[in-house]
Amino acid sequence: MTPVTALTLTLLIPLASAAGIAFFLRRRGGLASTLSVAAAALLCICSFIAINARGDAAIVASWDWLSFGEFKVSMGFLLDDVAATMLAMVSFVGLLIHVFSLGYMKSDKAQARFFGGLSIFMFSMIGIILADNLIMIFVFWELVGFSSYMLIGHYLETEEAKAASKKAFIVNRVGDLGFLIGIVLAYWHFGTTDLTKMEQLTLGHPELVNAGIAAFLICGFIGKSAQFPLHVWLPDAMAGPTPVSALIHAATMVAAGIYFLIRISFLLPVEVLGFVAWLGTAVAVYAGFCAYAQNDIKRILAYSTLSQLGYMAAAFGLGYPGIALFHLITHAFFKALLFLGAGSVIHGCHHEQDIFKMGGLLKRMPITAITFAIGVLALCGVYGLAGFYSKDAILIAGGLEKTVIFILLTLGAFLTAGYMGRLFWVAFLGAPKSDAASHAKESPLTMVIPLLILAGLSVVGGMIQLWPEGLGALIRFDLERLHHAEGYSAMHHDVLIYGSAAWVVGLLGAFFFYGVGAKDDRLARIAPSVFAFLKARLWFDEIYGFYVSQVQDRFAAILSFLDVFLLRGLIIRGSAGLVGILGLGVRTLHVGNLHAYVYWFLGGLLLFWAFVGTVL
Repeated sequence: MTPVTALTLTLLIPLASAAGIAFFLRRRGGLASTLSVAAAALLCICSFIAINARGDAAIVASWDWLSFGEFKVSMGFLLDDVAATMLAMVSFVGLLIHVFSLGYMKSDKAQARFFGGLSIFMFSMIGIILADNLIMIFVFWELVGFSSYMLIGHYLETEEAKAASKKAFIVNRVGDLGFLIGIVLAYWHFGTTDLTKMEQLTLGHPELVNAGIAAFLICGFIGKSAQFPLHVWLPDAMAGPTPVSALIHAATMVAAGIYFLIRISFLLPVEVLGFVAWLGTAVAVYAGFCAYAQNDIKRILAYSTLSQLGYMAAAFGLGYPGIALFHLITHAFFKALLFLGAGSVIHGCHHEQDIFKMGGLLKRMPITAITFAIGVLALCGVYGLAGFYSKDAILIAGGLEKTVIFILLTLGAFLTAGYMGRLFWVAFLGAPKSDAASHAKESPLTMVIPLLILAGLSVVGGMIQLWPEGLGALIRFDLERLHHAEGYSAMHHDVLIYGSAAWVVGLLGAFFFYGVGAKDDRLARIAPSVFAFLKARLWFDEIYGFYVSQVQDRFAAILSFLDVFLLRGLIIRGSAGLVGILGLGVRTLHVGNLHAYVYWFLGGLLLFWAFVGTVL
């Protein structure tokens, strides 16, 4: 099998699975789930065949797709080191999430629709990874948006899921509009949207790098990776099934924005990189504070995802795209573990999601509890686990480049340990605080096995020396560059001290402040005003709601009025339109009330009298 054939199969297998489910298996959930998982397994095999066949050279293949005169749109593959690393993670973690879903969604009435959605999402995500030009990226970018909309709204009978899916779709379209404008400007500026050709042009002519084009292009990243001010959709997206949260909102889709930044890094000037660094830092700290006012286990993890995306953006903006990719990969391991662990808890507790109604789960669900604890420690950056290697590298980069960013990111690490400690101490220790928790039991093997594998990756996944030679070249390069940077040794020493202090103090502080198996939120009880402020999340949703109802809707009503009465009525239809408008007005006078008709009759007489008097 040639590498191009393997890549073609990698892309088309999940599409074939989605089509088969849509046309033939919509009412046969068991067969649909089997087909989707088998497709994910074949996809994973084909992707590793292609990665293994790549060697040291990138695989490049392109075909003309559409042609409009001299303008041609191509579709092709670009499998270099960055794409291969991302492809390996997405295909393997995606397979584990598919397997987990077999147990989690077993009794769901719309099982076929769910697994069909997973397949179309995998097709879309693989397309983004392999795309060799901006137009192809945008096509699959929109398909990812569609599939995430469908999966978030899976429980379509609930208002929460309906609202969340629409919110995710609309907010992402705002960012995608800027992305589309950036693509048009890039084609106008470079004469191509091919990534390789644009990089060659910028290497030969660095003056071609344009801050305006870069600013529009990163709008796509801001939307997909839920950065300010388009971050509001991610927490609400937890209304979807938990495997969706693990696949889309932890390991793959939200990370697509970071991957896209790395893909176009040669197009971003220094001022745009600085903006991305500060933006990511702000989100990392903001999301950490917001998580303390959440009781829903999935929403806590959602804000954790927002925070970690901020770390990746900060690393990229500081000039270390390889370290951003490193944290993207390690984060996929332990955050997928945490979300699937949360899914196991929700499944075992009969869909209870409030951590203050759990408790005692360490005894009732020991495998889930232990693997979840490993995910928590990896997320906190405990020495030797996957998160330690990537997060500490980001902190070192921050300390070497900008002291304020280092301080804020260290604060973010402390906040992370605090709210994750709060989650674990309350939900897994102490006594059960509800009937659901007291009757919880360990999940089936289809759900436990992915947890064990991801727990292992959360332990050893950050040891880059264990990775295959064909993966992580950019990561190794940036780690080596960071290692040889001036002041590295001193900063590495400081990060070991302050980083370790952050997770130790954070975990212990949460333990002593909230207590083991707490029945209520102590912060809400002793400092209600602080808790209310954190729960308000700086009132972003309220501000957007006010804008939509008071500005956008009213502006739309004015435009509608102008369209109906001015454009279609007077300008297009002329006098006939004027008569029609008068007819509409007169028609409103027919209210079916005799007294009203008498008043209109008298009013008409007065008008007629005034008219006659004026004429005479």
